[in-house]
Amino acid sequence: MAKHFWPLMKNIITDLDKEQMINFIKETDRFTNGPMVKKFESDWSEWLGSKYSLYVSSGSTANFLLVASIIEQHKLSRGDKVLVPAMTWVTNIGPIIQLGLEPIFCDVDPTNFCFDTKHMKYLADKHDDIKMVFVSHLFGICGDMDEYNKILPNAVFIEDVCESHGATYKGKKAGTLSSGSTFSFYFGHHMTTVEGGMVCTDDEELYELMRAKRSHGFAREMSKQRFDEAKSKYPKVHPQFLFITDGYNFRNTEINAVLGISQLKCLDENNKQRLHNFNKFVSLISKYDTLSVDIDTRGISPYCMIFKCETEDLRRKLEKYLQDNGVETRPLCGGNLLNQPFLEGFDFDIPWKSNVEKLDTHGFFIGNNHMISDGDFDLLEQLLESFFVE
Repeated sequence: MAKHFWPLMKNIITDLDKEQMINFIKETDRFTNGPMVKKFESDWSEWLGSKYSLYVSSGSTANFLLVASIIEQHKLSRGDKVLVPAMTWVTNIGPIIQLGLEPIFCDVDPTNFCFDTKHMKYLADKHDDIKMVFVSHLFGICGDMDEYNKILPNAVFIEDVCESHGATYKGKKAGTLSSGSTFSFYFGHHMTTVEGGMVCTDDEELYELMRAKRSHGFAREMSKQRFDEAKSKYPKVHPQFLFITDGYNFRNTEINAVLGISQLKCLDENNKQRLHNFNKFVSLISKYDTLSVDIDTRGISPYCMIFKCETEDLRRKLEKYLQDNGVETRPLCGGNLLNQPFLEGFDFDIPWKSNVEKLDTHGFFIGNNHMISDGDFDLLEQLLESFFVE
């Protein structure tokens, strides 16, 4: 059997995508952030249902930009507390620490991989000064945003939707349910610009602040009205190098935006195929009592195919068997992040056995994309039958 007949991701950049980029290169003299970036941002906002979007260099820089801007807008102080899930990606937690805030780690619900509300209530009672909640919608599944807001009504909510493009919650797309949200267009996600990300919001003040911070803090990157106000307020500073806030270079390029515009046109259709694949996968593993299919599929836009095994030994053996037979696997996101070396010294205050630890030791996933064939499923079915017969 060929190595990785079922890889995490197949090449989803089409000949049409390449043709669009080639034609752009032939016709343009501008490659840095410009009109194609603006068009991609506009197209994305229309697709998502958000007023404002900013295209940045990655989903990780999108997280950093959003957190930094929320800190400034809401005048948060060093040491202020942010509720975060114990299972997410490292660059959701990194900006919290790097920007001087204190992460409070919450257990996750094994059915939606977002906050466990029982633990969230415990933490809310213990920490009445939580200022921000960073929600991660993992694996294409939305968290229960209404319930989270009831538990922490005074906190600022933001969302990471980096691997959940198109997922919905009560009819609204993930990424429109909070003060601001982030998306990733890394090669392995629902659509790609190879590298790249988006920050989205309906808050004009936040948007203008992020526009400046994305490009070094330049006032000139803001709207004409905001730029004129800054020039009037600081007449002694040259307007071209007027820094209205601290900032970074998180911009992306025109050619990446061209790819994003092309990929976005197929996103909804490709997501339908992903959902079809996922339903087929769930039907397949439902045959085995030792594999759990207990997942909240309401509004799902599945990123991957999830195995939750009855025992740690089964997970270890099944994962190795699939890897040895051409199926690429990965842990469930970052697993229990409190086991990671970069978080040594941080506390996981949980008064019962954690869900996240069980998911870390009992779970893994395989890839999902719109190019998976019936033949691929036939091979996977044969592998599972052979494994469980043995």
